[in-house]
Amino acid sequence: MDWPVFLVFLAASGAAAATGAMFSPGEWYQRLVKPTWTPPDWLFPFAWTVLYLSSAYAASRVAGLEGSALAMAFWAMQIAFNTLWSPVFFGLHRISAAMVALVGLWMAVVGTFWTFLQLDLIAGLLIAPYVVWGTYAGALNLAILFLNRRGVPEGA
Repeated sequence: MDWPVFLVFLAASGAAAATGAMFSPGEWYQRLVKPTWTPPDWLFPFAWTVLYLSSAYAASRVAGLEGSALAMAFWAMQIAFNTLWSPVFFGLHRISAAMVALVGLWMAVVGTFWTFLQLDLIAGLLIAPYVVWGTYAGALNLAILFLNRRGVPEGA
């Protein structure tokens, strides 16, 4: 493994993770009507830690390969949309705008998966759980948007 390259991808992932830590769910999120299939709050940081580590490792496997420009562009796009989502959803409380960011994130993750898979089987397979989680997160964001379309319930 090329450790310096891995650490750069991990640092980018850490920046995205930091927005999740800075813009935590809080009282507003607790008041939202959420579907019954919403995971417990403790699962999110665990899932994202695994996804960030595997994504950074996958990217470090692909970065030096010939023909990896599109794959790296998709990786950059997904980490940018990933970084954007928490401040928009938890910080600004803009569920619709967060859904737009999540659609961009999902498309970028699928692009990352597809291009990584063509260059390095292991790297592509490491991104597969991110595709699944991103699909689930998109469905969850959409359900929350629909369930709260008339506004967030008052009170704590």
